[in-house]
Amino acid sequence: MSSVIIIVLLFLLFWGIYHFLPPYRFTKPVSTVVFDRNGELLGARIATDGQWRFPVSIAVPEKFKICLIEFEDQYYYRHPGINPLSIVRATYQNLRAGKVVSGGSTITMQLIRLSREARKRDIFQKMIEAVLAVYSEIHFSKDENLRQYVSAAPFGGNVVGLEAAAWRYFGRSANNLSWAESACLAVLPNAPSLIHPGRNRAALKAKRDYLLDRLYKKGKIDKETFELSLLENLPEKPFPLPETATHLVGHLAFTLPENQFFTTIHSSLQNQIFEIVERHHKILESNKIHNIAALVLDTRSGEVLSYIGNTKKSFPGDHGNHVDIIQRPRSSGSLLKPILYAVMLSEGEIMPEMLVPDIPTTISNFSPKNFNNTYDGAVTAREALIRSLNIPAVRMLKDFGVERFYQVLKNAGFSSINRGSENYGLSLILGGAEITLWDVCGIYRAMAFKLLEYDNQLSKQKITLLKPMLLPDGDDSCEIIDLHALDEAAIYLTLDAMREVHRPEAEIGWEWFSNSGAIAWKTGTSFGFRDAWSVGITPDHVVGVWVGNADGEGRPGLTGINTAAPLMFEIFNILPAKTAWFAKPWDKMESIAVCRQSGMRVSQYCTDIDSIWVNSAALNSAPCPYHKQIHLDQSEQYKVNAECYPFEKIVTKSWFELPPAMAFYYKARNPFYRQPPPWLPGCYYTDEETMQIVWPDKPTRIFIPREIDSTVGEVVFEVAHSRPDAIVFWYLNDEFIGQTNYFHKKSFRRPTGKYKLLLMDESGNILSHNFEIVNK
Repeated sequence: MSSVIIIVLLFLLFWGIYHFLPPYRFTKPVSTVVFDRNGELLGARIATDGQWRFPVSIAVPEKFKICLIEFEDQYYYRHPGINPLSIVRATYQNLRAGKVVSGGSTITMQLIRLSREARKRDIFQKMIEAVLAVYSEIHFSKDENLRQYVSAAPFGGNVVGLEAAAWRYFGRSANNLSWAESACLAVLPNAPSLIHPGRNRAALKAKRDYLLDRLYKKGKIDKETFELSLLENLPEKPFPLPETATHLVGHLAFTLPENQFFTTIHSSLQNQIFEIVERHHKILESNKIHNIAALVLDTRSGEVLSYIGNTKKSFPGDHGNHVDIIQRPRSSGSLLKPILYAVMLSEGEIMPEMLVPDIPTTISNFSPKNFNNTYDGAVTAREALIRSLNIPAVRMLKDFGVERFYQVLKNAGFSSINRGSENYGLSLILGGAEITLWDVCGIYRAMAFKLLEYDNQLSKQKITLLKPMLLPDGDDSCEIIDLHALDEAAIYLTLDAMREVHRPEAEIGWEWFSNSGAIAWKTGTSFGFRDAWSVGITPDHVVGVWVGNADGEGRPGLTGINTAAPLMFEIFNILPAKTAWFAKPWDKMESIAVCRQSGMRVSQYCTDIDSIWVNSAALNSAPCPYHKQIHLDQSEQYKVNAECYPFEKIVTKSWFELPPAMAFYYKARNPFYRQPPPWLPGCYYTDEETMQIVWPDKPTRIFIPREIDSTVGEVVFEVAHSRPDAIVFWYLNDEFIGQTNYFHKKSFRRPTGKYKLLLMDESGNILSHNFEIVNK
């Protein structure tokens, strides 16, 4: 019974040793190594101990395996970890020489020694290595032990492992080494401190040629290969590792350090885009613009095809070239406008051709301005997006709600929008929030992918939208992008508007070239000309570009259209186009009758009617409020009503009339806009809106700056009247301060305090407004 217990205990002991005490363990830090999708090295980060030590190889190249086994351990695949014949031979040679001239170690024993490098080398340690070598052969396969040895063997200097040696000494992967190069590396681990490419080159060449001779004599290589191999030169000084994806390597090293990554990057495309970026970098440097980032995604798979995190440091001074701009939050400029447009379409709150106000606007002392400092009075929502007008965007955000839009952005995956919505306010749509190139490209790609997959989605399960993928297995892309607030038809209409954005001068006439395709794109420029963006979307690719200075310094001319867009289009020009454009999601669209002038659903007074295809939610949008029924005299030159004009002579017409402030600017750009006729003298209707304050936009508190001489500046009011020739009388706190005709603009200087402004025209129409003057 006791013997059975002893046997069981011994079995458990050996079982525990086998499973929990491996024969060797390597704990030294390794380099972060990044490859493209085809195994081409993109870059690496040296290990924390200063060694170029790549992670364990997936497989040992056949040429190197043959060379190594021939030189180090000819019986590797036939012995159990130790080779008694080699031990006897080594003992005889050492006794005959009177010193140690041969070790007799097998590759497996050398592997054990490498894992126990701190141990003293003597007979006792040799015996331990022999025992562990046998154990290692039991525990692991021959190929596994060989892989571990090749990855841990020293190759001279601070180079450890075959793959690191191949790239450092020959500038390419070990899989692509010639016979001569493989033989050269195979002899290095035998004496790396004595012989390596930096010293004793004659001895190294002799060893290499000796190994090649053995390979030839044993029929491993033919005569021609042998003779050509002898002619190959030894490597010179170590090659620098590739540096076209420095910031990608840094990003992965920070995220998952000490790993080997096979990414989705196309190295050839990466190199091409790197050269394009550097060419633009040299041009922009003349304006002291030092940094550029570019990201290219596959629209369908979400794979990252190119990742240029910043420019190469090629000019004196610290310009932040080490910063990975792709992952760094920067002011968004106008890049969020298409998302607001899409979500408002999805909710049926706007339609593409619906007029939105473009007039001087002040909301809680926030006064947005268009980039060109002009006003159109009214523009279609689609045109406002195409021209990236700021005022319509702010007014649309106010109507939609900052909190609602904030939640849309958070759900979509903008990770750097992390303050409360009240902290952003209406500036959220004009660059008040910081976003990353990674996030914005991923979200626009998700919008395009949702549209591409619409047909499949009809018959299959709901698709899941993820952030971009850098690794083929998708382990790095587990964050879900929630775009449920955007329907496919709204996305289509948004991208359709974005492809009408006017391209830079160099791209004019692109549609005449057969190899040029439509691109939905959007630029952005942050306040102070600190950030320039351009993002383009096609059914095949998404390209994002950021240009600026990493330290936030603004530069004149640093705009999306001037600096980022030309680079983006040059990148698109080298990308293959497979799909012409997105298909319309007809099942999500409806044909709706709209008023031609306002772009809104027809009301009972609309006369010019068009039919357009829009998303189904537009059926719930408001009807046109600008078409009204008016009553005219027989000559149709005056407005009248039944109280002042014979009822039977009244002519009734439908009229398109904008509010005074909108009409004031709209008519200057639209010569066919007709304002309603004036009221017949002595006949008017006081309930209609005839006057509107244009500037300031009905503020309750007006901040007046002081002049250079410390005096308080002037308050300026501007008013629009529905009749161009109207006379307006101005009263401030019941004090008459003047009158205006045609151009109704008045300035006055008053101390701080509360005031009442009253305006009255010659027909008796009155407009009053209370405000307070506050000095800065």
